[in-house]
Amino acid sequence: MSYIEFHNINKYFGENHVLRGIDLGVEEGELVTLLGPSGCGKSTLLRCLAGLEEVQEGSVYLEGNEITHMDARLRRIGMVFQQYSLFPNMTVAQNLAFGLKIQKMKKPEIERNVDEALALVGLEEKKNAYPGQLSGGQQQRVALARAIITKPKVLLLDEPLSAIDAKLRRNLQIEIRKIQKNLNITTIFVTHDQDEAMIMSDRICLLNEGRIEQIGTPIEVYTAPKTRFAAGFIGNYNVIEPEEFEKITGERRENRVIAIRPETIAISRQRTERPDSYTFEGRVVESRSRGSVLRYMLDVNGVELSADTLFRSFSIYENGTKVWLSLEKRNCLTVEERAV
Repeated sequence: MSYIEFHNINKYFGENHVLRGIDLGVEEGELVTLLGPSGCGKSTLLRCLAGLEEVQEGSVYLEGNEITHMDARLRRIGMVFQQYSLFPNMTVAQNLAFGLKIQKMKKPEIERNVDEALALVGLEEKKNAYPGQLSGGQQQRVALARAIITKPKVLLLDEPLSAIDAKLRRNLQIEIRKIQKNLNITTIFVTHDQDEAMIMSDRICLLNEGRIEQIGTPIEVYTAPKTRFAAGFIGNYNVIEPEEFEKITGERRENRVIAIRPETIAISRQRTERPDSYTFEGRVVESRSRGSVLRYMLDVNGVELSADTLFRSFSIYENGTKVWLSLEKRNCLTVEERAV
């Protein structure tokens, strides 16, 4: 049995079936990310584990013990929310000490634990500051320290970085991952950002409309999507119908949907034949800058394709330019309509 297990979890809000037969195991020390669009059920599943939502059907296990209907206060689960909910009238140290006082820990031990937690998140010098005197990133680290200071069995992170600017967010992703590994604490992280999930996770659990679409390592879910939704959400794949694929390549692959990653399509001004590849002509419709990558929207016999190239001056094509495209056959993946 896994350290955490969800067995056939179903959850309803009125007539809305939010979670549909969720089966998921999380190993001890693992960081699993629940990824998916808004409303897919990821935060609800997290709250079912924390005891903040009642499970109507199914069972939840922690360390081999069923906790489905256990009081949330007895589960020893730490949680960081989108809103950090720090007490504004308490210093950082007092915020961290609050949970330990409830546990009736002695004062010297509380002070030692507070100092250790602040050192772990790099905020020793903010010990006597109030939340209003901290930046958003510092408040997030205090919330994290408060969640782990009670030494929980599990750490739950519900989109804790959503309100932080992009650069600081990237730094905090790395910091949180280091802390999680150092503590070897079993962690479930919720996000709708696929890049964040790729950086943070040991495994990604992709949710859609209350169901699990795919579970795997970041590399597995990125390079080998199982369903149409997984291909569109994780890797921004071109998702091509069988008849469209035939228009592009002149070949029909069964009667199934084909998924093609944009970066696997090579663009050039001259026709280049490569072994085990399709070669076809297209026209540049539009280009969009994505940092160091330039994404081209292409028209190939009436089918729209996107292709990514590095942003280099000698490989920029104007709108309307006729180009040759090359695609290795092995990069044309067949996917299911939806998870079985």
